[in-house]
Amino acid sequence: MARRRRGRPVNGVLVLNKPQGISSSDAVQQVKQLFGAQKVGHTGSLDPLATGVLPLCFGEATKFSQFLLSSDKAYWTRIKLGVATETGDSDGEVIAETDASHITAADIEAALAQFRGEIMQVPSMYSALKHNGQPLYKLARQGIEVEREARCIKVYSNEMMRFEAGEVELELKCSKGTYIRTIAEELGGALGVGAHVTALHRQAAGPFTEADMVSLEQLREERERGESLDKYLSPIASTVGQWPEVMLSDATAFYVRQGQPVQVAHAPTSGWVRLSEKAGDGAHFLGVGEILDDGRVAPRRLVAGA
Repeated sequence: MARRRRGRPVNGVLVLNKPQGISSSDAVQQVKQLFGAQKVGHTGSLDPLATGVLPLCFGEATKFSQFLLSSDKAYWTRIKLGVATETGDSDGEVIAETDASHITAADIEAALAQFRGEIMQVPSMYSALKHNGQPLYKLARQGIEVEREARCIKVYSNEMMRFEAGEVELELKCSKGTYIRTIAEELGGALGVGAHVTALHRQAAGPFTEADMVSLEQLREERERGESLDKYLSPIASTVGQWPEVMLSDATAFYVRQGQPVQVAHAPTSGWVRLSEKAGDGAHFLGVGEILDDGRVAPRRLVAGA
């Protein structure tokens, strides 16, 4: 017999301003309890040190969380030059110190050029990537280091916002899988002085930005006043809000629900799309699809009951 889920069915996306000092998993559990929800999941971990945009998917929205996980991100970070740590951030033990007083803003600008565009990056041993089912950071804490393959990432922009007293502040826009701590460590290496991240704030994840955020404190306060928190949930469709929309008639929507590809006039010629059905003056989100080579729209993931 299937185990009955505890909590109420809630669907949508909450954009949390993750506070410093807790893991993404801790944030999920706190939000799940506040909403009394059956199912909540995050869309890519932020380190305990990090703050900012953390989209949390509720219920049916978890079906589309992979698309947020693979979306582009934007960050602000502060990096301390001259001090290298075991983890690449201020949570780790200091392993080397070097005088960085001679480093100038011009030196940093010149070094930053190699951290823009398509670059190869080796993931940190203190990342959440898994090796034989174990997160790398757990192995690292046991003193175990494993070989990691370099991966191609894209850094669309990497700009210095401030440089003072051996600390540099950067704003970056990058692809999924980019480790800011690794960029900090490699920037320090390029300058010959070592470096680590002292602060990290995610400014955007996919279609979500800081303007969409709500804090745990605000949620707790409103919950204590007996107010409904559901008003902070964005619709499921927001997970792929930047994708082109394909509007289906009743007839084509029927076949899509059966998992069948359909021909839709004026649909995009390639790529992934949002699938919507006309509903009065508006539209009802059905799920996502992909354009086939013959131009038909094939459903790939649908909302239950769509």
